[in-house]
Amino acid sequence: MGVIIRQSIKGTVVNYVGVVVGFFTTFFVATRFLTAEEIGLTRVLLDAAMLFSSLALLGTGTSIVRFYPYFKDEEHEDHGFFFWSLVVPLLGFVVFSVLFWSLRDVMAEAFSEKSDLFVTYYKCIFPLAFSLLYMSVSEANANVLMRIVVPKFVREVGVRVLTLIVYFLYAFSVLDLDGFVYAFCGVYAVALVLDVCYLFSLKHISLKPDFSYITPKLRRDYLLYTLFLVTSVVSSVLAPFANSFFISAKMGLSYTGVFAIASYITALIEIPYRSLGTIAQPQLSRAIKDNAITEANHLIRSISFHQLLAGAFMFLLIWMNLDLLFRIIPNGEQYAAAKWVVFVLSLSKLYNSICSIGLSVLNYSRFYYYSLIFSALFTVLSIVFNNWFIPVWGMEGAAFATFAASFIYYSLLLLLNYVKLRTSPLSFNQLAVAGLFLLFGVGDLLWKKAQAVWLPDDFLWAIVAAVVQTVLFALVAVWVVYRLRLSKDVNGLIDSVMQGVRRLR
Repeated sequence: MGVIIRQSIKGTVVNYVGVVVGFFTTFFVATRFLTAEEIGLTRVLLDAAMLFSSLALLGTGTSIVRFYPYFKDEEHEDHGFFFWSLVVPLLGFVVFSVLFWSLRDVMAEAFSEKSDLFVTYYKCIFPLAFSLLYMSVSEANANVLMRIVVPKFVREVGVRVLTLIVYFLYAFSVLDLDGFVYAFCGVYAVALVLDVCYLFSLKHISLKPDFSYITPKLRRDYLLYTLFLVTSVVSSVLAPFANSFFISAKMGLSYTGVFAIASYITALIEIPYRSLGTIAQPQLSRAIKDNAITEANHLIRSISFHQLLAGAFMFLLIWMNLDLLFRIIPNGEQYAAAKWVVFVLSLSKLYNSICSIGLSVLNYSRFYYYSLIFSALFTVLSIVFNNWFIPVWGMEGAAFATFAASFIYYSLLLLLNYVKLRTSPLSFNQLAVAGLFLLFGVGDLLWKKAQAVWLPDDFLWAIVAAVVQTVLFALVAVWVVYRLRLSKDVNGLIDSVMQGVRRLR
C-alpha cells in the first residue's frame, strides 16, 4: 500500500485544492453572476457530454488497466499500447456522433417546453464530449504508469480555474451567452491538450503499433472483453445522468441548477475515492489476474475502509455547516430548498464510494460479463425511480431515486463478488466507523438544539458557533480514530505530522 498511499495522498491534496477553487467558483461566483437556469444549462450540457463520451469510450478506460500488464515492456515501448488506446475511442466517437446527431429532433421535443436553452446549445455537446473522451483516455494511461497527480491536477484544479475565468468574463459582459457557452466548452479542450503534453513528457508513450505482438488469443480476449464492457456501458451509463435529464425535462433548467448546487456540495464525500481507488486499480488488476484473492481482499478492504472514514468525516462536516453555507452564498435562500437533497445524495455517495471498488473487482475477474446484468438493472431502476419519484417529491424524489437504485445495485454486486470470488470490501472496523458516525450525528443534533436555545439567531453568532463546532469535531474525531487504532496508515500519517510539528518547535 506504500505507493498507493503516497500517490493517493498527493491526489487527494490536489482534489481538495480543486475543491477550494471549485467552492469559490460554484458558491460565490456562479450563484452570484449566473441564474439558476444558466447553472442548469452548464450542468445538463456537461452531463450530456459525459454520457456521450462514456459511450464513445467503448470500455477503453477499463481495458487499459486490464490489459496493460500484458503489454508492459519498457524496452519495446509497451508494444505500442498507447496507439490502440487512441484508436478504439476514436471509432466510438464517430459512431455515437452519428447517433447523437440523429436524436436532436427527439431531444428538442422532450426539452423545448421546460429547457429550451439546452435545445439551442445541443451542438456544443460534440466538441465537449470529444475533450472529455480523450481526457479519460489520457488519465487511464497515466494511471497505469502510476502517475495520477498531474492529470488529476489538470481536471480538478486547472479546469476549475479556467471555468472561474470564463464565469468572470461573462459576469463583466466580456462574453455574451453564446461566447460563455463556447468558452465553457473550450476549457475542456485546453485541459485535454495539457494532459496529452504531460503524457508525452513521460517519454514512455509510443504511437507506433506493434502488430506482430497482437496474437489471435490476445485479440480475441480483448474484443470479447470490450464487447461486454460496451454492452455494459450502454446499459449503465444513463443512470448517473438520469437526475439532470429528468429534472430538466419535467421541471426546468432552474431546478436543474439548484439540484446541481446540491450535487456539488455532496461531491466532497467521494473525493478520497477518486485518488485512492484510481491509483489502486493497476495493483488490483494484477492481484485478480494472478488469482491472489488474499491480496485482493486486503487491498479492497483497505480502500473501502479509508473511504468510509474520510467520507463519513466529510459528510458530518457538510451537514454541520450546511445551513450556514446557504446563508452565506449569494441567493442562498433559493438553493436552501435543496437541503434534504444534500442529505440523501450524501448517503448515496457515501455508500457508493464504499462499495465501488467491488465493481472493479468484478470487471477485472473472469466473471466480468455479470456486470452487464447489474448495469442493466441499475439503469432500469434509475429511470423507473426518477420517473416515479420526481413528479411526487420533486428534487428530493430525484435524490431518493439515486439512493434507492444505488443501494440495490451495489448490495447485489457485493453479494455476487462474495459468492463467485470470495472477495468483500466490508470489515468489522467499518462497524466502528459507522457507530462513530451515528454518535457524532447525535452530537450535532444536540449541539443545534442547544444553539437554538442559548444563542441569538444572529449571523455573526452562527459563524462563531459553526467554527467552534467544526474545530471541536475535527479534533475529537481525529483523536478518537487515533486512540482506537482503526488504521495503521492513518495513525502513521498522524505520527508523521506530529513529528514534523515537534521539529518546528
